[in-house]
Amino acid sequence: MNNPLTDPFLVLTKVYSEGAYLKQALADTPIEPINRPRTSKICYGVLEKDVYLGHIIGANCKKSPKAAVRLVLKIALYMLEFMGKHGYMVADCAVELTKKLGKEGAAGFVNAFLRSYKVPPLPDSADERLSIAASAPLWLAKKMRRSYKGEAEAILSAPAPGVCVRFERGKEEYLKGEYIKTPFEHVYIFKNFVRDSGYDRGDYTFQSVGSVAICSVISPCERLLDACAAPGGKSVLLSKKCGFVTSQELHPHRAELIKSYAARMGAGNVAAVVGDASAFNPEWEGAFDGVLCDVPCSGSGVINENPDIKLFRRGEDISSLAALQLKIISNCSRYVKPGGSLYYSTCSILPEENDSVIYNFLQQNQGFELHIPDCALPSSRTKFGLQFLPHISLGAGFFVTELVRKA
Repeated sequence: MNNPLTDPFLVLTKVYSEGAYLKQALADTPIEPINRPRTSKICYGVLEKDVYLGHIIGANCKKSPKAAVRLVLKIALYMLEFMGKHGYMVADCAVELTKKLGKEGAAGFVNAFLRSYKVPPLPDSADERLSIAASAPLWLAKKMRRSYKGEAEAILSAPAPGVCVRFERGKEEYLKGEYIKTPFEHVYIFKNFVRDSGYDRGDYTFQSVGSVAICSVISPCERLLDACAAPGGKSVLLSKKCGFVTSQELHPHRAELIKSYAARMGAGNVAAVVGDASAFNPEWEGAFDGVLCDVPCSGSGVINENPDIKLFRRGEDISSLAALQLKIISNCSRYVKPGGSLYYSTCSILPEENDSVIYNFLQQNQGFELHIPDCALPSSRTKFGLQFLPHISLGAGFFVTELVRKA
């Protein structure tokens, strides 16, 4: 019988020790098809609860276990605390894996730990309490408590959305089982969705509700620039209401993804180009009716879908990201025609990357005026835009606003 801890250990070692992203680590690890759903659930769960699991380990160990043993404990604890697995089974499998890893000397410790550990109380400090309760890095807990106060835990603890599917045709045959109709036409969120040949035919595509919502606030126009476009979902959807979409991407291999996406969905009015959104292209000056800057960001709004962000993102990254975001939007503003619109979006829930960037842009660019758009998806209206929060916005965390160039 397959040890249920082995595959998660192999995958998560690539994440914790080698810096791999979870999706890629899962794809690169040979796993029996029958075991893949369980492995995926455990891996996502361990990363989602990483801080909380570390809190339990720290409270029950006099000194921190070595990396491999610590990971075995995290996997076992997740199975015990969140999957309801039997203690003796999990402990036996953890001991077996520890020995298989050549850590025979630690096998007794692993066995004793899993049979005797206690879940410690939360700390008194409000920031530390939020960090552990929501299993978020301390730097993020501090920022969230400062920005959202009593809402912070609900935002950070919001479950990941299901599988969001946007249909082009034939949706009726797929509307089975558990699903939610979003406020957007032909867009549904499923608890489970199995990809079939309809995907290759372009009958549907997988696109987050946040991505669809951003597209919904963009006005129809003749020429649109999607400045940071990969993998191409927004460009393709916007091609339905814009005459021509130029999709810019920094990395050539990701520009190829846009081309493939557009071809699969039959979007003939999308052109993928390789370019740097922060570097001025004189050929584009004043050439576009609309420009979308969906800029690189912390990803703090999609941690529920990508929990490895908790490991790789640091608090000190935010200021440098905000500087890049301002550089991109300032550069791309030069491409907007008089009377045209510049749209700014992130998948962040941190004001430093959203309101603060727009405030600084408007201070430096008197030729633009703020126009906060309307959107069918519930959101929180800020001073400078729409902030979508996972606990009220169908699991999505992102920001969008519109800046109109004065005629």
